[in-house]
Amino acid sequence: MSAQRRSVRTQMGDGGRLVIPAEFRRDLGLLPGAVVVISETEDGDLRISTPAAGLRRARALVSRYVRPGDSLADELLAERRREGARD
Repeated sequence: MSAQRRSVRTQMGDGGRLVIPAEFRRDLGLLPGAVVVISETEDGDLRISTPAAGLRRARALVSRYVRPGDSLADELLAERRREGARD
């Protein structure tokens, strides 16, 4: 779980609408029409993130298992070529 940097209290409006405060929108570069991901944590909290933030977390997770200098794309291509040669 990531550390909480800041929080704000807000009230849910009609239809379940929540307003993301301007400060957060500005700092995260959220413009009207931006896509956000809302997920529920194991603790029952709601997490609002951007797809880019999710991609950064996924890359960080995968990078723990890849040696520096290795290319997963090159490994995948080599594997596909070997499979193609067997067929």
